[in-house]
Amino acid sequence: MAEAAPLMSILAALEAAGEITRLRLLLLLAEAELTVTELVTILGQSQPRISRHLKLLVEAGLVDRHREGAWAFFRLSERGAGSELARQIVCRVDPKEDAPASDRARLSEVRQARANEAARYFATQARNWDELRSLHVPEELVERAVRDVIGDKPVRAVLDLGTGTGRMLELVAPFAERAVGVDQSPAMLNVARSRLEKAGLRNALLRQGDIYALPVERDGYDLVIVHQVLHYLDDPGRAVREAARVLRPGGRLVVIDFAPHSLEFLREEHAHRRLGFAPSEIDDFMRDAGLDVADHRDLAPDSKGDNKLTVSVWVGRDPRIVSDEFPVLQREVA
Repeated sequence: MAEAAPLMSILAALEAAGEITRLRLLLLLAEAELTVTELVTILGQSQPRISRHLKLLVEAGLVDRHREGAWAFFRLSERGAGSELARQIVCRVDPKEDAPASDRARLSEVRQARANEAARYFATQARNWDELRSLHVPEELVERAVRDVIGDKPVRAVLDLGTGTGRMLELVAPFAERAVGVDQSPAMLNVARSRLEKAGLRNALLRQGDIYALPVERDGYDLVIVHQVLHYLDDPGRAVREAARVLRPGGRLVVIDFAPHSLEFLREEHAHRRLGFAPSEIDDFMRDAGLDVADHRDLAPDSKGDNKLTVSVWVGRDPRIVSDEFPVLQREVA
């Protein structure tokens, strides 16, 4: 059922959409998350003109805006009456008309340029990632374990913290209604954005943000993933508490990281602050965050091979319960 909205809000949204450039912007932002510079390139109009149109669309609730370092990204609104109205308008436009068709062609060129930039960055980092991957069990075994602990039940909203290349999102987004990845590095977000676009995952969003102060809503996600991130952090327990804060009642936190090891060169050459985590340490982090420890498993390397690191997977569960008879039980966090 469509969300009701005040009459004047509907009129303002219709007025904002009722101009050719703004309508073309809505069509483009329904396809991809784009910057002002990219929209200027696609539409061939000046930056001040595009910015003015975007401002009107944002104010009308038809478009969302978020900052990523010095850049601002725009996308068709995800929630509320403005989102529903924007999608209804977009669906009624004939995509074969000249303007929409030419805009989509230029959008493809922008996406290709973005993919090329991501590939160049990835190539500069490939040696580091290849070296790390050679130290533990194959990634496909780790991903299989993650899928196993998540299960096949559909997920409403998933959040991937320190999303990096976006591989975890690519893995779980097809099972989710909505997927969000957060990372502090704009360069890594560009890599992830290219990967998700190539995979055609329209339900996945990316946000730049601090893992200690997440730019997402409280109690908004029934699955949060922290994949190979905690060993980089000064305060991993704080990151777990912040992850627990955004879980819905009954939601799950999946942590993937290394078991304790003695490879000091990972500190010197790869900026690892922690040389893995004992099960009791992650258990304590989760309990301090108000979560129940639901699962833990180790993926040990083949003793006959060159692998030296054990990858551990932990699952914490929010103990709060929601029902028609009882209100949400508040989580106590130490």
